[in-house]
Amino acid sequence: MNEPIFQISELEKKADYGKFVISPLEAGYGHTLGNSLRRVLLTSLPGAAITHVKISGVKHQFTSLKGMKEDIVEFILNLKKVRIFYNGDKPIKASLEAKGQGEIKAKDIKIDPPAKIASPEVVLAFLNKDANLNVKMDIETGVGYSSFEDRKTDEVGVIPMDAIFTPIIRVNYRIEETRVGRLTNYDKLILEIWTDGTIDPKQALLKAANTMVSYYMQIVSPKKVVKVDEENKKDDLGPIGKLSVEEINLPTRVANALIKAGYDTVEDLVKAERSKLVKVRNLGEKSVKIIEAALGEKGLVLNG
Repeated sequence: MNEPIFQISELEKKADYGKFVISPLEAGYGHTLGNSLRRVLLTSLPGAAITHVKISGVKHQFTSLKGMKEDIVEFILNLKKVRIFYNGDKPIKASLEAKGQGEIKAKDIKIDPPAKIASPEVVLAFLNKDANLNVKMDIETGVGYSSFEDRKTDEVGVIPMDAIFTPIIRVNYRIEETRVGRLTNYDKLILEIWTDGTIDPKQALLKAANTMVSYYMQIVSPKKVVKVDEENKKDDLGPIGKLSVEEINLPTRVANALIKAGYDTVEDLVKAERSKLVKVRNLGEKSVKIIEAALGEKGLVLNG
């Protein structure tokens, strides 16, 4: 098979929508690329989300706040709709204070630069004259979706939230036939990407393609995987072993949980038993799989 030569053109461009044509492709490669790009776009791009919320006067989510029309569950569901511009590695804080009658929107949230609310018109709550709303929020970066179960805490009044980190709302693709010279059995891939406005659709496409390339390169030119077992736990892993868990592309939530549990470096991780990591507070099977993927990029694997 000859080296692929095709063009990528952007038919439509908006802040939150892009329509692209990739053509001409060998027969069958439209679906191969289209399906792969769609899956990576929907699951593997980083973003920011509210992960914890603390509301003055509220101990848990199954209650209400005097003067607010919505109960706490409804209020949290509205907070999930808030989209945030933030690319940092460390968690940040945000707050919301409102008193008296009025409609409360996402634009009323106070957040420190460079972070910014990307969906200012999202309605959060309706207050009457007796209301006094005081909310503190944690904002973290991550990939895909993360359940509140992964970040439960014993701190009274702190409510963990499901976090939708992905900045991609929807991806569609379709295949049309196209001509190359006299041949008509070539594919034209038409790809549509809807985002939440925190990432340009073309940049999202390029990030997804680069993610795919990194996986394919591990097949073409695999990095050596270092298995650290009981017999060589004392071996020096070199500079990689000294890296902080915050430096190996882990979601902030996962890195924080590891540090709190005493796993500060890569060396600490590879010396740990997988079964013990699964039981770390605020982690779980899904989080451990994320850790394994991050270590795999460094040519390392967990024990057990």
